[in-house]
Amino acid sequence: MAASRSKSWLPVILVVLTAVLGPWLMRPPSTQKTLTIYCAHDSVFADAILRDFERETGIQVDVRYDEEANKSLGLTNLLLTEKSSPRCDVFWNNQAHGTIRLAEAGVLDECPAELFERFPDAFRDPKNRWCGFGGRLRVYAVNVEKMAAVEDAIVERLNANDLSRVAIAVPLFGTTLTNYSVLAETMGLDELKAWHNSIHQRGIREVRGNGAVKDLVAAGACDFGLTDTDDAFAAIDAGKPVEMLPVRTPDRRTICIPNTVALIKGAKHPEEAKRFIRYLLSEVTERKLAESSSRQVPLGKLSDAGREALPKQVLPLMQWAAESVSVSTGAAEDAAVLEWLTGLYKGREQ
Repeated sequence: MAASRSKSWLPVILVVLTAVLGPWLMRPPSTQKTLTIYCAHDSVFADAILRDFERETGIQVDVRYDEEANKSLGLTNLLLTEKSSPRCDVFWNNQAHGTIRLAEAGVLDECPAELFERFPDAFRDPKNRWCGFGGRLRVYAVNVEKMAAVEDAIVERLNANDLSRVAIAVPLFGTTLTNYSVLAETMGLDELKAWHNSIHQRGIREVRGNGAVKDLVAAGACDFGLTDTDDAFAAIDAGKPVEMLPVRTPDRRTICIPNTVALIKGAKHPEEAKRFIRYLLSEVTERKLAESSSRQVPLGKLSDAGREALPKQVLPLMQWAAESVSVSTGAAEDAAVLEWLTGLYKGREQ
């Protein structure tokens, strides 16, 4: 009797399931285009650009940020581990040496050369595996209530016996590591080690990151410090008595550290990835980065109207960027510098 009742309900259940599931089963596969991006650039600046890209193209972006202090290194290592089965389509890095490391490891794919044609050779890979854009510069942030923001004064103070009123970030990661790698190539690793030992013996203030350097200088606790343009601008915008001068290598070059973008080899969405790379490397996007509070320097060729529209504080930075070492300078020394620093700082409380 129970079995008979169950059978009598079966047609009703089938009708209900057909009504509920039928439209879903008959629906054609989704045509929504998607793209996976790993991004080491600060989300506060990157997210608006990613959302503009979504609105303008209809391509849905799935972005992975890494907010750690060594975020670019963390994402670089993740991409190395995923090499055989990539999840990422495009890597937007906030520096270059890690991107170059990925290129040499075979993680990156070649892009059409025309995607990079706005940019000078100094900021792009000769094999078209990556391109630099929207740069920051290594600078001395100077508290002008404590000392004059002139190069001769900086050189004199750096040669003094007491550096207790000068600040620098721990060089194990970020742009300070890049700074060290550039110096290792331009002055030699042994001379870099001697310089590092000298500034520490003379009492330089070593802090966790560039933001902490900026804070010490802005507060007048240090007279000047080595940091980046975006941090220096944060102090200036806060009304602090801070000006900046470019850090220069022994051969008088500046150090411009660009964002970089690259297509991952084996990307699941290569056409969408190339479309995003084109968008990111456009004059419009470089202008957006220049107009942000970080005032990142356009590195590609600009139209006359585009140059005139730039914030006035960015214009002198463009000249400094033009005097920069090649973006690949120091990349070959990066591993040796990091190995030395890792051993040097092992066990220290940061």
